[in-house]
Parts: sequence; C-alpha cells; structure tokens
Amino acid sequence: MLTIQGNQQTTLCDNLSRREFLRLGALGLGGLTLTDLLGLQARGQAKTTPKAVIMIYLYGGMPHLDMYDMKPKAPAEFRGEFKSIPTNVPGLDICELMPLQAKIADKLAVVRNWEGHGGHNPHELLTGGKENEPRPAFGSVVSRLHGAIRHGVPQYIATSNGVKGPASYAGKANEACIANGDLMKNLTLGVPLEQLADRKSLMKSFDTLRQDLDATGGMAGLDALNARALEMVTTNRVRDALDLNKEPEPVRAKYGRHTNWLQARRLVEAGVSVVSLEGQGDWDTHENNFTVMRRLMPEYDRAVYALITDLYERGLDKDVALVVWSEFGRTPKINGKAGRDHWQTGSVLMSGGGFKTGQFIGATDSRGEKVVGVPYRASHVHATLYSHLGIDPSATIPDFTGRPRYLVDDPKTIVEL
Repeated sequence: MLTIQGNQQTTLCDNLSRREFLRLGALGLGGLTLTDLLGLQARGQAKTTPKAVIMIYLYGGMPHLDMYDMKPKAPAEFRGEFKSIPTNVPGLDICELMPLQAKIADKLAVVRNWEGHGGHNPHELLTGGKENEPRPAFGSVVSRLHGAIRHGVPQYIATSNGVKGPASYAGKANEACIANGDLMKNLTLGVPLEQLADRKSLMKSFDTLRQDLDATGGMAGLDALNARALEMVTTNRVRDALDLNKEPEPVRAKYGRHTNWLQARRLVEAGVSVVSLEGQGDWDTHENNFTVMRRLMPEYDRAVYALITDLYERGLDKDVALVVWSEFGRTPKINGKAGRDHWQTGSVLMSGGGFKTGQFIGATDSRGEKVVGVPYRASHVHATLYSHLGIDPSATIPDFTGRPRYLVDDPKTIVEL
C-alpha cells in the first residue's frame, strides 16, 4: 500500500489528519494469473446497474444554523449574523450566502433532524457504523456486492482529496481507488498489449508456487487489486473520465475551481457506482465562524449548483443520488470567539436519486439545539443510498470470521424521500 501524503498535513482541532484515510492500492502486476483476471472480470460484470452515488464530505462540521436551518427569531447569540432568503419553493428559506441553491430548492431535500456523533472521526459517515467499529465503508460494500470492477471501471473511487473508509471485511479488492495525478500516470500502459500478454504468461508460470507458499490468503487480495489495476490500464474509461480537457469549456467554467465535483459527475457517467470526495475548505469554525463562512459558503453554493443542475440537465437525476454532509452540526449558541463548537444535531443535503425533493425533512427546536421527534442518523442515510442502488439495507455480508454482519445497524430508510 502507498499512503498519499501532501507537503502539509492539515489537522482538525483534535489533531485528526484529513489524509488519514487516503490510501492507494499498488498497481503492480506480480502474481496475477489469467484465470484470476477472467474470474474477477466475470464476477464484476455479472451484476450491472446504472445507479450511482456521489458522497461529498465537508471536512470539519457544517454550521446548520448558518446554512439550512436558520432561526431568524432566535436571540442574536443563536441566530448569528446572516439573514435568510426565500427559495423557489415557498416556505423553504436558506442562508443569503447561497443564492444559487435558492434558485434550485425544488431539486433539494434537506434533512434537518440528523444527528452525528459529535467527534471529527468520519468513520460514521463513511461506514454507517459506530466510531471505531470494524465495518467496511459504504463504497467498499457496494463494490463487494456489485463487483469491484466492471468494464475497466472500479466501482468505488475517491477523488484526489477524497476521504475513504476501511475496506475491512469487504476485502482488499474493494478498497477505494484514489483518483489523483499518480493514478493518471499509472493508467498509461507503457508497453504494447502483446508485450503485456507475454508478461502475464510469465507470471502465470510462477503462480502455483506462490499460492502454495501463501498460508494466509493475503495473495488472493493482492491478485484482486492487480486484476483491477490491469483492467484499468488496458482500457481508457477511467483515464478519459478524469481528463477534464475532454469537457466543454462552458461546463468547466460553471464548476470553476471545484474540478473534483466535475470529475465525480464524469466518473459516474463512466460507470462508477460510488464516488467519494471532500468539499473545499476547513469547516471547523471554533473561531471566526462568520468570517470563514463568508469565504466558504459562496464557493460551496457554486459547486452544489453546478453539480445538481449538471445532473438534471444530463438526465441523471433519477440514477445518481447526491449526499452532502459532515460529521455533525455546530453549537447553536455562539462562543466567545465568534465561533461555533461541536454539536450533534445538524443538516444533510440530498438531491437526485429519484428522491422527492423540494422539501425540508424534520425539524429542530426554536434555537436549533434539539431534534423535534425522532432523529435520523448515518445508518438511515446509508440505508436510503443502499436502497437507491438496489441493495437491501437489511442484507448481510460475512466478516473475517465468516459471521454474517448487517450492512447497517438500523435498515430504516428516510421515508420522506
């Protein structure tokens, strides 16, 4: 495994690195047999689905009272500095810093009765399970059930600054493929196909010995990664999807600097089932919340507007489900540093997926402190997304001991969608 490290490691208030989950499977070809490759290809192509999920993680914690759950009648120390504006759906008001989303509120569904765990660990968002629970990431489960690769396209990809969770007992073949500059270089074949075939034949001659020496079964996981890598380099679908030069200039201009959001749309069009990415900026605003939000929210607004309108214009709104969320909301009461601290209650933005949009789902009390009624949690969001992909959220897959494990703790979907 190769861990992708930048020149600087940005950390949150609890020193958790934002790159902690970024890992890239090795693209070496050692140990691959032609039988393995054909078997993996056959299994990967046995199940096909046009459905896809784009999961966007806003690193640090969205301030729900300053975005989708504004409380204009609350005391000043709660409601903050921003005003609410009407949207194209009567009765649904959002922050004045998101005027583009106000134009497409009929394409949005905002879950306002959502509760996170209150800490920065993204494990809950990525897996639907409790913090530190050994559970595979959502994308790894989908990859396991739909096939790790289909027609040269891995089914779980995280963009260059994406956050991916553990494959755990879903298996190495179902780890997220990190779409970054290194991957683009590795997707260049470098040798003629005939020469590659000769190399496969040579490796096959060593395979029996190699398998006999492996008592742990780890080689099978490596073979699966190698098969995925080989199929990717012998086709152009992933490389083409990541090449934004193939996109018309007006579309690129629409997204601006949010190129990974555009890559996400291109990847699902290429056949990827789950794309994970991280939104720009650090949303961990213990200090100067309003100054930071004046910088982050207009850019975020532009990215959301570009992606959602793009999906609808291309007729992908029924097939592609979008979820934008973060670990938690932020404290309704503003602290002494003009910031908001960690708070379990928050909001989740959803769109596409054939969902019933143009609505706010659930509510919080008059100060945004507590959910009114029963909250939705990460497992319910995951259950909804599994259902969208045609996967029964009450299904099980075996863990390392062979014991069946449920995909989520609570398979209830968000019924309002």
